Amino acid sequence: MGPEDPPFIALPTELSDETVARLHEILLELARGLELYYGSQLRRYYEPPDTHQLDLWDDEESIF
Repeated sequence: MGPEDPPFIALPTELSDETVARLHEILLELARGLELYYGSQLRRYYEPPDTHQLDLWDDEESIF
């Protein structure tokens, strides 16, 4: 995606450099907060399952 491509959300076309920098900082802080709060869930989602890990029981047979 480059400057000539339309953004996937509606953004104002004319913002000052300072406003863009502050918006960028806010979005980075939001991403950091999400990673801190939901980090383990994100790792589980994005990391492939360990193929060397053995199942404790068959999924078809529930022990509960």
